[in-house]
Amino acid sequence: MKLGFITVLLTFSCSIALAQDLLIMGANLHTQSDAGVIENTDILIKDGRIAKIAPRIPTNKMIKVINANGRPVTPALFAGVTVSGLSEVEAVSEAVDSSYRELYTELMHPEFDVRIAYNPHSSVIPITRVEGFGFALLAARGGDKTLSGHGGLVRFDGGYDSFEGKPVVYVQTSGRSAASVGGSRVAHWMLLNQTFAEAMTDEDLTLITPQGAALLKSASDDGLFLFHADRAADIMRVLAFAAEHELSPVIHGGSEAWMVAKSLADAGVPVILNPLENLPASFESLGARLDNAAILHKAGVPIIFSSGETHNARKVRQLAGNAAANGLPHSAALAAISSTPAEVFGAEPRSASEGARADLVIWSGDPLEVTTQAQQVILGGIPDTMVSRQTLLRDRYLDTDSAMPRAYINP
Repeated sequence: MKLGFITVLLTFSCSIALAQDLLIMGANLHTQSDAGVIENTDILIKDGRIAKIAPRIPTNKMIKVINANGRPVTPALFAGVTVSGLSEVEAVSEAVDSSYRELYTELMHPEFDVRIAYNPHSSVIPITRVEGFGFALLAARGGDKTLSGHGGLVRFDGGYDSFEGKPVVYVQTSGRSAASVGGSRVAHWMLLNQTFAEAMTDEDLTLITPQGAALLKSASDDGLFLFHADRAADIMRVLAFAAEHELSPVIHGGSEAWMVAKSLADAGVPVILNPLENLPASFESLGARLDNAAILHKAGVPIIFSSGETHNARKVRQLAGNAAANGLPHSAALAAISSTPAEVFGAEPRSASEGARADLVIWSGDPLEVTTQAQQVILGGIPDTMVSRQTLLRDRYLDTDSAMPRAYINP
């Protein structure tokens, strides 16, 4: 790879530009608010925020104009629970900073904050961003402990400190992760109960450090606890544990969440799920079904979509589209990858309304259709370059003028 190519890649890995007034004309605006869809409207952006939404807003030479020509415009989307900026190549250990294993202390470390290692120059970020995504939940992935660490929302606008919202502590409670704690999910709950008992008294800390105890106390007051659980029985146990310790929980996985939809709704507990999971991939998801999201939504449970992938996080749109095809209202499917995650995790609202942060996407068609493309991404009022490592490689090696079929092209 030539030095010039690396320089260009790093230049485009962050949307660094000067903010200027911007006018989007003729948009079919999906506001993700009570205003619903506003057809054939203009959107004026000033100082990185939506200043005005109205038909035929006057313009001048000082305002950059983008004509949407009646195409859909939505808030920038949520890429799910990922390790974007923490994992460049999963098979290369020095390129992965999202988890810890066999740490010499042999303690649990909820204070393990993955945001410290976030790299905004990761090639994963522009690849995801140009597909219409503006933010994600940065995850501490399960290592060999019940408490994996903590993270939070990260914006894909290119900054080293692009974090917002509440701290999120990651908790493993599934049978699959129990192998590291004695082979039973009972051990997870035994350790969690003991850890919280220690943290709240600050006496005889044997499972966590003083810093870990302080983090648990702080997160109990103003943070969220993301419990990985798929079985209905495990979800009910999470609800009981969270109520006992006065925590704000979020269920991640939720393959059988539909079975306990009323309990989740009564407790006001959101669920992050993959709506494509419809087969029993394990004994924890025997009750998986395609209309899981629709049932939860009808019961009043806040839902969020995540594929669990990082390098293909942009496929989250496909998840939302499939959920809509299986009974979830289109507006609710779009909310599950835009406004709902922002609300749940305490970030700035991701709605296209006056005064909101101007994180917007102009689409070629319905954003929940797999053939639709993001034609322009705007983050903080700044139009993205729409360049990533993939687009650069495409332009470098694909000889579109060749008379031979693509398979015969020799760059």
